[in-house]
Amino acid sequence: MTTPRSMFDYFRWAFIVTAAGLGLGVVLGWQMTGTLAGTASIFLVVAVLAVLEISLSFDNAIVNANKLKTMKPEWQRRFLTWGILIAVFGMRILFPLIIVVVAAKIGPWQALILAAAQPGEYARIMHDAHLPIAAFGGTFLMMVGLSFFFDHEKDVHWVRWLEHRMADYATIRGIEVAIVLVLILVFSRLLEPAETILFVNAAIWGLLTFLLVEVLGGLLDRSEEALSGAAKGGVGAFLYLEVLDASFSFDGVIGAFALSQNLFIIAIGLGIGAMYVRSMTIMLVEKGTLARYRYLEHGAFYAILALSVIMYTQALVHVPEVITGLFGAAVIGLSLWSSVRWLRQTAPAE
Repeated sequence: MTTPRSMFDYFRWAFIVTAAGLGLGVVLGWQMTGTLAGTASIFLVVAVLAVLEISLSFDNAIVNANKLKTMKPEWQRRFLTWGILIAVFGMRILFPLIIVVVAAKIGPWQALILAAAQPGEYARIMHDAHLPIAAFGGTFLMMVGLSFFFDHEKDVHWVRWLEHRMADYATIRGIEVAIVLVLILVFSRLLEPAETILFVNAAIWGLLTFLLVEVLGGLLDRSEEALSGAAKGGVGAFLYLEVLDASFSFDGVIGAFALSQNLFIIAIGLGIGAMYVRSMTIMLVEKGTLARYRYLEHGAFYAILALSVIMYTQALVHVPEVITGLFGAAVIGLSLWSSVRWLRQTAPAE
């Protein structure tokens, strides 16, 4: 009989990465400032960035768990190992560098030097690239959220009057795409002409990426099923989760430059937070939390839809990251409370 894993078992590597990251933040702070006050300041920024990433990505963990529970155990382990390398190194280091490479038309090495020697200029280029990033990420996440609710096989509804109708309309082919396209047109009309073209192009690429990932994921999983004889999500689902995680990271990476303009400090802080999100995802799957708290994933997908609209809104006005994090946490908290209430009501009957 397998001994149940403790909370420490799930978060062991997250704790190790936290200690290493905070220690690295201290070393980096001392090298940059040479003072205790400066070192303490950078240490605090790293800690705040980690907390910010966790608060913004809690819904990401729930959505990941919803997909991960259908995957084979070996792919679940790969998501925690390979996936965390992609999440930290790819999205927190390479992604900001690629943005600067494209925007400033310089090489990757020059972009890295710019990040180290001229962090202010680096942050300015990142800020200027926020519009297409918000359009791309917002569109992808909106499709993720709508696809959950527009499902004719979905029979558990939290906001019953709304979700029941959405499930009924799910038989209409392409209804999610139509809704997203309408919203793209509405928001694009509110922008300046030059920004409109940029917004629409990035949004279309976000929509196309979602559709391509869905198609490619299905083809990969079908090929794997033919080879292994097991109809459980494998490489296709892994690919979907990585793109989904990247979309969640867009807003956090850009918002992190409001706290620090140093790429390496941002990578350390967000990397610590990403490790907790991965550990939280595995815990939710193995403990069956989503099955027990039946409305929890509903709250997460509502938070995703809200985040996608906020990302669109950020093309018009600045929305502080703390508002995004608090709103998402409030919706998920409300769904958890509804789940606990449902359990109490059904327990006597059972």
